[in-house]
Amino acid sequence: MATLDIQNLHASVQLADGSLKPILHGVDLHIGDGEVHAIMGPNGSGKSTTAYTVAGHPKYHVTEGKILLDGQDITDMTPDERARAGLFLAMQYPVEVPGVSVTNFLRTAKTAVDGKAPKLREWTSALKQASEDLKVDPEFVKRDLNVGFSGGEKKRTEVLQMELLKPKIAVLDETDSGLDVDALRVVSEGVVHVHEHTGNSILLITHYSRILRYIRPDFVHVFAAGHIVRTGGPELADELEESGYDSYLEN
Repeated sequence: MATLDIQNLHASVQLADGSLKPILHGVDLHIGDGEVHAIMGPNGSGKSTTAYTVAGHPKYHVTEGKILLDGQDITDMTPDERARAGLFLAMQYPVEVPGVSVTNFLRTAKTAVDGKAPKLREWTSALKQASEDLKVDPEFVKRDLNVGFSGGEKKRTEVLQMELLKPKIAVLDETDSGLDVDALRVVSEGVVHVHEHTGNSILLITHYSRILRYIRPDFVHVFAAGHIVRTGGPELADELEESGYDSYLEN
């Protein structure tokens, strides 16, 4: 089972001076088991804030509402507690970690989520198989995490992490950002592979419909002014590509 319920979520971001700026104004969203949902909207509408609030980023403060994972209230959980409960966030701009190899990072993450370190032989086999499935060069995982990586390589690392951690809910924050056509296809195919392999549920945040040609959503939601203003099927993404977001901003 993999469901996510966001109920009347209001959230603010903490600014440099310590004050709070309200961003989300009553987000309601239900993601069913195995479903793929896409959130689209203009800059500043609250899409990424939703992702980071759901993940438990300390700069984002819930002022009203709840977040439920498989019916369990995770609103007050720390990020690592949410990860152990089955939540995963692929960031728009993955950070560089000099001195830590991709493989060591992945094994440490697996250990933290499962509560115990995987046996070395089993881990090596799982990493090799995942790398083959996602068409990742074996030499790639020996490099320092995201150091000198292209945009496509950073996003493929996120997908590799998702494959190995097998989260119930994957939140992908603008995974298509900074990708060329070929990298977009490879990364998208990786996401689809993990989804089909694990049966997880996905919340995909994007500006453009191009990624949705590869990752077909069950539902598309339009975000504006901190909440969802319209919901439809995959055809809504094509409509937005044609007409843009102006009408929603005016309303």
